[in-house]
Amino acid sequence: MKVAIVLFNLGGPDSPGAVEAFLRNLFTDPAIIGAPGFIRRPLARFIARRRAPVAREIYGRIGGRSPILPQTEAQARALEHTLAERKPDTAFRAFVSMRYWHPLSDAAAAAVKAWNPDRIVLLPLYPQMSTTTSESSVKDWFVSAARAGIRSPTGVVCCYPTQSGFIEAAAGLIRQSLAKVGDQPYRLLFSAHGLPEKVIRRGDPYQWQVEQSAQAVVHQLALPDLDWSICYQSRVGPLKWIGPSTDSEIQRAGRDSKAIVLFPVAFVSEHSETLVELDIEYRELAHKAGVPAFHRVETVGINDAFIAGLASLVEGVLARPDSSIVNDGSFTACPAPHIRCLLR
Repeated sequence: MKVAIVLFNLGGPDSPGAVEAFLRNLFTDPAIIGAPGFIRRPLARFIARRRAPVAREIYGRIGGRSPILPQTEAQARALEHTLAERKPDTAFRAFVSMRYWHPLSDAAAAAVKAWNPDRIVLLPLYPQMSTTTSESSVKDWFVSAARAGIRSPTGVVCCYPTQSGFIEAAAGLIRQSLAKVGDQPYRLLFSAHGLPEKVIRRGDPYQWQVEQSAQAVVHQLALPDLDWSICYQSRVGPLKWIGPSTDSEIQRAGRDSKAIVLFPVAFVSEHSETLVELDIEYRELAHKAGVPAFHRVETVGINDAFIAGLASLVEGVLARPDSSIVNDGSFTACPAPHIRCLLR
């Protein structure tokens, strides 16, 4: 049997000249700006033009391009290797489908069609499901798959906020950073990309799932009297976003004279939000706020436990009917009021 695994991620510009087009694709997505198309498209062009100069400066601090594609490709190859060892009688090939920059879903669908798999597994590289990420990517894929004439049975992994491999990888990486803290008081921050509050009010389960991830990691760490909190970064625009914000939590740690160990709980690869926002901007803020020490935990990347967890999720799809939607098995569907859960 031939199984194609489609790994979804955000994507990122591969050159300074691609920044504005990347932003335009981002803001044209109805999951990001819900206005009708005749309003959304010109608005997306306007926002992209305004934000492109600042975004180019951000990417200029990490070499002028996003590292997300090569890191996702590395995850794809690691997943293929792990699955080949587990199921040598099955041929696995992982394809990368980015949402807002190349390779986009049309290119990924064409490559999958050419390989002609017996089954397809859609695997978002977003542990916590959101309508703005996983759902948007899955919907976009099915449009591209229809255009490509793909008819292979397709299963979907909707989310895995508490998947054991993901949690084990996170806890192990956090322990490495905790070892650098020494005896000084510290606070563990779980930083996730933020969302406008109105998105959550519509039933998006993202915030609830971020909370499940953080609680599972804290349980895995099993440290008595651990001081920890969840916070949200990357706020843009005038809307009210979920909180508390990462910058406010950094300032609070400074007032409390606590060192910070910060884990990017919603990111599985490095990109501008980790390499610039966390490593540079928030580190500078921590210094100004009087934080005694700032330790940023790396993302799970190709950590063995994380990749093994992804392999288990793929196997979970293959063990179910051809077109199932599955999660990590820790819940059947997100509880009310999270009505936009893909399992509902």
